[in-house]
Amino acid sequence: MKTFFYFFLYIVLVIRISAQEKPNILWITIEDTSPQFIGVYGNKNASTPNIDKLAIEGIRFTNAFSTGTVCSPSRSTIITGIPTYKMGTGNHRSNYPIPEFIHGFPYYLKQQGYYTSNNVKTDYNIANEKDFIKEAWDESSGKATWANREDKNQPFFSVFNYAASHQSRTMSMPFNWYKKYVWDYLSEEDRIGDNEFEMPPFYKDTPEMRKQFARVYNSIKLTDNRIGELLKKLEDDNLTENTIIFFYADHGEGMPRGKTNGINYGYRVPFIIKFPEKFKHLSPWGKAGTVSSELINFEDLAPTIISLADGKVPEYLKGRALIGKNRDKERDHLLLSTDRADNGSDLVRTITDGRFVYSRNFMPFMPEMRYIRYLEIAEITQQMRLDYKNNQLNSIQKSLFNQRSTEVLYDIENDSWETKNLIHNLKYKSVLKKMRKQLTEDVLKAKDIHFATEYEIGLISKTTTPYEYRLDDEKYPFKKIYKVAMLSGEKGNKIAKKQIKLLKNNNKIIRYWAVVGLMSQKKEILNCYQKELTKALEDSYPPVAITTAAILYENFQDKKSEGILLKFSKSDNMDLALMTINYLLYVDDKQAFIETIQKVHKMPKRNYNIKAACMDFLSILDLVENTSKTEN
Repeated sequence: MKTFFYFFLYIVLVIRISAQEKPNILWITIEDTSPQFIGVYGNKNASTPNIDKLAIEGIRFTNAFSTGTVCSPSRSTIITGIPTYKMGTGNHRSNYPIPEFIHGFPYYLKQQGYYTSNNVKTDYNIANEKDFIKEAWDESSGKATWANREDKNQPFFSVFNYAASHQSRTMSMPFNWYKKYVWDYLSEEDRIGDNEFEMPPFYKDTPEMRKQFARVYNSIKLTDNRIGELLKKLEDDNLTENTIIFFYADHGEGMPRGKTNGINYGYRVPFIIKFPEKFKHLSPWGKAGTVSSELINFEDLAPTIISLADGKVPEYLKGRALIGKNRDKERDHLLLSTDRADNGSDLVRTITDGRFVYSRNFMPFMPEMRYIRYLEIAEITQQMRLDYKNNQLNSIQKSLFNQRSTEVLYDIENDSWETKNLIHNLKYKSVLKKMRKQLTEDVLKAKDIHFATEYEIGLISKTTTPYEYRLDDEKYPFKKIYKVAMLSGEKGNKIAKKQIKLLKNNNKIIRYWAVVGLMSQKKEILNCYQKELTKALEDSYPPVAITTAAILYENFQDKKSEGILLKFSKSDNMDLALMTINYLLYVDDKQAFIETIQKVHKMPKRNYNIKAACMDFLSILDLVENTSKTEN
C-alpha cells in the first residue's frame, strides 16, 4: 500500500508538472475595428498604447481577416472553426442546427486539461446554443476569469471580449448615450477631439460628420484602457510569463460602409500574438516586434489553439494550424463571405491575397448603404442621407448609395480606402482573371449552402443540418446553381434571355437565381419579357414569385404583383416576409404598401428583422420616428 501511495503521488506530480508546462492562453477580442484605427498599424492620430505595446512585444499581422462582416457569423466560425458558407450560419442572428460531431473548440482544450472561461459574449448563431456553450466552457459569464479555476496550476484558456468599440458606441446609440458611456469614462488627456484625425475620403469632411466620427477614436481609446487593466491583472497574478496572448477584432470597422459589407473595410482586422520569453520557441515568426504578412482568417483559430494545447485537431477542421509541430503551410489566398446582416439581405463572396481584394456581389442591386435599421438609427447615417438628398456629396461619397458593381477589385497597398475599382483597368487584367478563377474553384469546392435561399435553409433545418445537406449533389446540385447565380448582375438581352429560359427549370433554386439576376436588368430589356415574367408570378416556390413580383411592380406597376407583395409581407414565415419587405424598401412607389406595412409592424410574433424592415420602410416616408434601438 505504501508503494502504491508513492507511485500514485508520483503520477499526480508528473501530471501537474506536465500541466504547468503547457502555456496559458489569453484571448483579448474587441468589436467592430479595422486596423486603420490602431496606432501601431500606422494611425498617428489613434491613442492605443496598450495594443501598440502588445505588438512591439509580440507578432503583428497585417493580413488577418474575419470570415464575415458582422458579429454572429464571425463568432460562429471562430467557435466552430468552420466557415459560415459551409455551416449555414452566415445570416446574422439565425438559428440553424449543426452536426452533433461539431463542437466548440474549447471542448478539445478541456480534454487536454485546460480550464476554459469566456467573458462574456457568445452570440454563436446556432441552434441549441445553451448546450453548446455548456459543453465548451467551464465558465461563460460576465464574471468568468482564469482566477476561478480551483487548481491554480491548471493551464487556462480565457477569453475577454470588450464592447467599448462596438457600433453601438461609435454610431448607433444617440450622442448623449455615447457621451455618458464613453466620453465621460475618459480623462481629459485621453479624449480625442473632432479635428484631431483624418476623415476617410468616402465620408464628407464637415463638422457634423467629424463630431460623429470622433466617437470611433474615443471608443477605441476606452477599449485600449480596459485592455491595459486586464494585462495589469495578469501581471499582478504572476501569470504574464506563462501566458500566450492573442488580440484581434471580431470583424472590420462598425461605421457605414465597413461592417456588413464584403470589402476590405469590413473583413480585415488587427491581429497580434505575444509569446512570453518562456514560450518564445513556439513562435514560427521569430523574435518580438516581427511584422508578418502571412494570410490568416478565423477558420484558422480553432486548429491553432487546439494544436497549441497539444491536442489532436479533428478531421472536420480545414483551417490552418498556425503554431505547433504540425503547423500547416501558408496559403496564397483566402475565401471570405458576407450574407444577411439584421434586416439587410446580401450575398458577397471575396478572394484576397492580402494586397488585392476581389469581391463578387450576387445582389448588386443592393447598395453598400442598404437599409439596415441598426445603421439607420445612427445620427451619422442620417447626416449622410441628408447630404446625399441635398446633393452635397462628391462622386465617391455618392457611390455608397448607388447600386454596386457586380465585381470590385481593390489594390489595398495603393488604395487603402477602396475608392478605385480596378475591374476595367487593363493593367490588372491578369490579377482579375486569377482571382475570378480562385473564387469559382473555392466556392464550388465548399458547396456554399448560402446559395440556397434563407427560406430554403429554414426548411432544410427541419430534417437535417445545412452543413450535411449541401454535400448531397442530387438534392443540392450546387455546380448548376452556381453557374446561374454567376449571371446575376450581368446585363443585356443575351443574359436576360438565358435567365428567362431558366425560369422554367425544374430546380427551384436555379429558378430563384434566374429571377434574382433579372433584378439587375434594365426596364427596356425586361419589357421584352413581360409575358414570361407574368407567368413566373404563379411559380410554386415563394421566393421566385416574390422576386418576380418585385420586378414587375417596380418596372410596370403591375397590380397582380402588388397583391403578391402585399400578401407575402404579412406572411407568418419570417424569411418570406423579410424578403418581401426588403424589396419594398427599394421600390420607387411605396404608397400602395404603407397601410399594410404599418399593420405588419404592429402584428404579434414578428421577429426583430421584420419590425426593423418595417421601421426602415416607414422612416423613408417620414411616417415614424427613429426610436428602435437594440444592440447588434
